Amino acid sequence: MTAVGDLAPKFDLSDTDGDPQPLRTPAVVIFTCNHCPYALAWHDRLMDAARDYPDVHFYAINPNDAERYPRDSFEAMKERVRRDGGWPMPYLRDESQEVARAYGARTTPDLFALDSGGVIRYRGAPDADHGDPSLQASWLREALDQLLAGEEVARAETEPVGCSVKWKP
Repeated sequence: MTAVGDLAPKFDLSDTDGDPQPLRTPAVVIFTCNHCPYALAWHDRLMDAARDYPDVHFYAINPNDAERYPRDSFEAMKERVRRDGGWPMPYLRDESQEVARAYGARTTPDLFALDSGGVIRYRGAPDADHGDPSLQASWLREALDQLLAGEEVARAETEPVGCSVKWKP
């Protein structure tokens, strides 16, 4: 399990087109899924942040057990991206759950912002309230602004809020 200040685990997962997506930095790694109401509530805010920070690589990673939660299957992921007309970040499948375990992901969503050296500088929720779209992922944006300016991230960790990661038995 990683913590703020640790070097982030590298990964190379396939996106919904089947293309490999290795971790490139600076980055935001978002553990998310198709069915959690928290993940769905923050979805548009995170997509907007991905568009607003073109110099940061965003990765949405679905680690959930698709056997018990079929809405999180690879096919369902592909359909969601297609239905949305594409995403500004790759949607990746962590079938083995190794990446989620390496990061210590607890919820969907659970975010990790990495600097250009791959060091975790922020971990937690996008903002203070999944039910308030006007917050626009303010905690994440604040962290990215500081990280990109070469400053220490003042609020380096917040409590991730969401549904638990659906681990395989």
